[in-house]
Amino acid sequence: MSQPVSKNIHWHHGKLTHEDRVKHLGQKGAVIWFTGLSASGKSTVAREVELALVENKKSSYVLDGDNIRHGLNSNLGFSPDDRKENIRRIGEVSKLFCEANVIVLTAFISPYRADRDLARQLVPEGQFFEVFCDLPIEIAEQRDPKGLYKKAKAGEIKEFTGISAPYEAPEKPELVLKTGKETLEESTRRVLDLLASKGII
Repeated sequence: MSQPVSKNIHWHHGKLTHEDRVKHLGQKGAVIWFTGLSASGKSTVAREVELALVENKKSSYVLDGDNIRHGLNSNLGFSPDDRKENIRRIGEVSKLFCEANVIVLTAFISPYRADRDLARQLVPEGQFFEVFCDLPIEIAEQRDPKGLYKKAKAGEIKEFTGISAPYEAPEKPELVLKTGKETLEESTRRVLDLLASKGII
Protein backbone atom coordinates (compact mmCIF):
# COMPACT_ATOMS: atom_id res chain seq x y z
CA MET A 1 0.00 0.00 0.00
CA SER A 2 1.39 3.39 -0.96
CA GLN A 3 1.92 5.92 1.80
CA PRO A 4 0.03 9.24 1.66
CA VAL A 5 2.10 12.35 1.06
CA SER A 6 0.33 14.29 3.81
CA LYS A 7 1.15 13.36 7.40
CA ASN A 8 -1.89 15.14 8.82
CA ILE A 9 -4.51 12.56 7.90
CA HIS A 10 -5.78 9.62 9.91
CA TRP A 11 -7.68 6.44 9.07
CA HIS A 12 -11.30 6.46 10.25
CA HIS A 13 -12.81 3.10 11.12
CA GLY A 14 -16.49 2.45 10.41
CA LYS A 15 -19.04 0.67 12.57
CA LEU A 16 -19.64 -2.19 10.12
CA THR A 17 -17.31 -5.19 9.98
CA HIS A 18 -16.77 -7.29 6.87
CA GLU A 19 -18.97 -9.96 8.42
CA ASP A 20 -21.73 -7.40 9.06
CA ARG A 21 -21.73 -6.41 5.40
CA VAL A 22 -21.89 -10.00 4.20
CA LYS A 23 -24.80 -10.70 6.55
CA HIS A 24 -26.83 -7.63 5.61
CA LEU A 25 -26.05 -7.49 1.88
CA GLY A 26 -26.16 -11.22 1.25
CA GLN A 27 -22.99 -11.41 -0.83
CA LYS A 28 -19.22 -11.16 -0.65
CA GLY A 29 -17.23 -8.53 -2.48
CA ALA A 30 -14.71 -9.65 -5.08
CA VAL A 31 -12.44 -8.30 -7.81
CA ILE A 32 -12.59 -10.13 -11.13
CA TRP A 33 -9.57 -8.80 -12.99
CA PHE A 34 -9.85 -9.44 -16.74
CA THR A 35 -6.56 -9.04 -18.58
CA GLY A 36 -5.51 -9.65 -22.17
CA LEU A 37 -4.67 -7.97 -25.45
CA SER A 38 -6.85 -5.30 -27.03
CA ALA A 39 -9.84 -7.02 -28.72
CA SER A 40 -9.41 -10.19 -26.66
CA GLY A 41 -12.95 -9.94 -25.27
CA LYS A 42 -12.32 -8.51 -21.80
CA SER A 43 -15.08 -5.90 -21.83
CA THR A 44 -17.51 -8.13 -23.70
CA VAL A 45 -17.26 -10.97 -21.19
CA ALA A 46 -17.18 -8.61 -18.21
CA ARG A 47 -20.42 -6.91 -19.34
CA GLU A 48 -22.12 -10.27 -19.82
CA VAL A 49 -21.05 -11.48 -16.37
CA GLU A 50 -22.22 -8.19 -14.84
CA LEU A 51 -25.65 -8.62 -16.45
CA ALA A 52 -25.97 -12.20 -15.23
CA LEU A 53 -25.01 -11.21 -11.68
CA VAL A 54 -27.40 -8.25 -11.50
CA GLU A 55 -30.24 -10.32 -12.93
CA ASN A 56 -29.61 -12.71 -10.05
CA LYS A 57 -29.81 -9.89 -7.48
CA LYS A 58 -26.06 -9.55 -6.99
CA SER A 59 -24.48 -6.11 -6.83
CA SER A 60 -21.89 -5.87 -9.59
CA TYR A 61 -20.18 -3.20 -11.68
CA VAL A 62 -17.74 -3.10 -14.61
CA LEU A 63 -14.74 -0.78 -14.60
CA ASP A 64 -13.83 -0.52 -18.28
CA GLY A 65 -10.43 0.68 -19.44
CA ASP A 66 -11.67 3.16 -22.06
CA ASN A 67 -14.43 4.52 -19.81
CA ILE A 68 -12.07 5.15 -16.89
CA ARG A 69 -9.73 7.10 -19.17
CA HIS A 70 -12.61 9.52 -19.86
CA GLY A 71 -12.72 10.55 -16.22
CA LEU A 72 -10.59 9.31 -13.32
CA ASN A 73 -7.56 8.61 -15.51
CA SER A 74 -8.11 11.20 -18.24
CA ASN A 75 -4.72 12.76 -17.45
CA LEU A 76 -2.78 9.58 -18.21
CA GLY A 77 -1.25 8.43 -21.48
CA PHE A 78 0.26 5.06 -22.40
CA SER A 79 3.89 5.39 -21.36
CA PRO A 80 5.11 2.63 -18.98
CA ASP A 81 4.81 5.03 -16.01
CA ASP A 82 1.31 6.12 -16.99
CA ARG A 83 0.21 2.52 -17.50
CA LYS A 84 1.52 1.71 -14.04
CA GLU A 85 -0.36 4.63 -12.47
CA ASN A 86 -3.49 3.73 -14.42
CA ILE A 87 -3.53 0.24 -12.91
CA ARG A 88 -2.55 1.50 -9.45
CA ARG A 89 -5.59 3.77 -9.37
CA ILE A 90 -7.88 1.03 -10.65
CA GLY A 91 -6.51 -1.33 -8.03
CA GLU A 92 -7.39 1.16 -5.30
CA VAL A 93 -10.88 1.80 -6.72
CA SER A 94 -11.47 -1.95 -7.04
CA LYS A 95 -10.45 -2.39 -3.42
CA LEU A 96 -13.12 0.13 -2.37
CA PHE A 97 -15.79 -1.66 -4.40
CA CYS A 98 -14.73 -4.96 -2.86
CA GLU A 99 -14.89 -3.53 0.66
CA ALA A 100 -18.44 -2.36 -0.11
CA ASN A 101 -19.27 -6.01 -1.01
CA VAL A 102 -19.70 -5.29 -4.70
CA ILE A 103 -18.44 -7.79 -7.28
CA VAL A 104 -16.32 -5.49 -9.44
CA LEU A 105 -15.19 -6.59 -12.89
CA THR A 106 -12.19 -4.76 -14.30
CA ALA A 107 -11.53 -4.84 -18.05
CA PHE A 108 -8.02 -3.45 -18.62
CA ILE A 109 -5.17 -4.70 -20.76
CA SER A 110 -2.96 -4.23 -17.66
CA PRO A 111 0.10 -5.54 -19.52
CA TYR A 112 2.56 -5.83 -16.63
CA ARG A 113 2.50 -8.72 -14.14
CA ALA A 114 3.97 -6.61 -11.36
CA ASP A 115 1.12 -4.10 -11.58
CA ARG A 116 -1.52 -6.84 -11.54
CA ASP A 117 0.20 -8.44 -8.56
CA LEU A 118 0.06 -5.14 -6.68
CA ALA A 119 -3.67 -4.90 -7.36
CA ARG A 120 -4.09 -8.43 -6.00
CA GLN A 121 -2.26 -7.53 -2.80
CA LEU A 122 -4.80 -4.78 -2.04
CA VAL A 123 -7.63 -7.29 -1.70
CA PRO A 124 -8.03 -10.01 0.96
CA GLU A 125 -6.98 -13.48 -0.12
CA GLY A 126 -9.76 -15.36 -1.83
CA GLN A 127 -11.45 -12.23 -3.18
CA PHE A 128 -9.24 -11.48 -6.20
CA PHE A 129 -9.56 -13.51 -9.38
CA GLU A 130 -7.32 -12.92 -12.37
CA VAL A 131 -9.05 -13.95 -15.60
CA PHE A 132 -6.82 -14.15 -18.66
CA CYS A 133 -8.61 -13.62 -21.98
CA ASP A 134 -6.16 -15.67 -24.02
CA LEU A 135 -6.46 -14.73 -27.67
CA PRO A 136 -3.61 -15.03 -30.21
CA ILE A 137 -2.55 -11.62 -31.46
CA GLU A 138 -3.23 -12.70 -35.04
CA ILE A 139 -6.92 -13.14 -34.22
CA ALA A 140 -7.00 -9.92 -32.18
CA GLU A 141 -5.65 -8.08 -35.23
CA GLN A 142 -8.34 -9.63 -37.43
CA ARG A 143 -11.06 -8.54 -35.01
CA ASP A 144 -9.66 -5.05 -34.39
CA PRO A 145 -13.10 -3.42 -33.84
CA LYS A 146 -11.58 0.01 -33.17
CA GLY A 147 -8.93 -0.17 -35.90
CA LEU A 148 -6.19 0.19 -33.29
CA TYR A 149 -3.85 -2.54 -34.53
CA LYS A 150 -3.96 -1.10 -38.03
CA LYS A 151 -3.11 2.36 -36.69
CA ALA A 152 -0.36 0.96 -34.46
CA LYS A 153 1.28 -0.85 -37.36
CA ALA A 154 1.09 2.35 -39.41
CA GLY A 155 2.92 4.16 -36.60
CA GLU A 156 -0.10 6.31 -35.75
CA ILE A 157 -0.35 4.93 -32.19
CA LYS A 158 2.76 4.73 -30.04
CA GLU A 159 3.24 2.32 -27.12
CA PHE A 160 0.54 -0.08 -28.34
CA THR A 161 0.45 -3.37 -26.46
CA GLY A 162 1.43 -6.35 -28.58
CA ILE A 163 2.86 -4.21 -31.36
CA SER A 164 5.22 -1.58 -29.92
CA ALA A 165 4.79 -2.30 -26.19
CA PRO A 166 5.02 -5.61 -24.31
CA TYR A 167 2.27 -7.77 -22.80
CA GLU A 168 3.21 -10.08 -19.94
CA ALA A 169 0.70 -12.92 -19.79
CA PRO A 170 -0.38 -14.16 -16.34
CA GLU A 171 1.59 -17.12 -15.02
CA LYS A 172 -1.03 -18.45 -12.58
CA PRO A 173 -4.41 -16.87 -13.31
CA GLU A 174 -7.48 -18.22 -11.57
CA LEU A 175 -9.10 -18.72 -14.96
CA VAL A 176 -8.04 -18.77 -18.62
CA LEU A 177 -10.69 -18.01 -21.21
CA LYS A 178 -9.94 -19.11 -24.77
CA THR A 179 -11.99 -16.29 -26.25
CA GLY A 180 -11.12 -17.25 -29.81
CA LYS A 181 -12.67 -20.70 -29.38
CA GLU A 182 -15.32 -20.37 -26.65
CA THR A 183 -18.68 -18.74 -27.22
CA LEU A 184 -19.55 -15.69 -25.13
CA GLU A 185 -22.07 -17.82 -23.25
CA GLU A 186 -19.41 -20.45 -22.46
CA SER A 187 -16.91 -17.86 -21.21
CA THR A 188 -19.57 -16.18 -19.08
CA ARG A 189 -20.64 -19.47 -17.54
CA ARG A 190 -17.05 -20.36 -16.68
CA VAL A 191 -16.59 -17.07 -14.81
CA LEU A 192 -19.86 -17.55 -12.91
CA ASP A 193 -18.89 -21.14 -12.07
CA LEU A 194 -15.58 -19.88 -10.69
CA LEU A 195 -17.34 -17.37 -8.44
CA ALA A 196 -19.75 -20.04 -7.23
CA SER A 197 -16.97 -22.53 -6.51
CA LYS A 198 -15.12 -19.93 -4.42
CA GLY A 199 -18.21 -18.99 -2.39
CA ILE A 200 -18.58 -15.48 -3.79
CA ILE A 201 -22.08 -16.15 -5.15
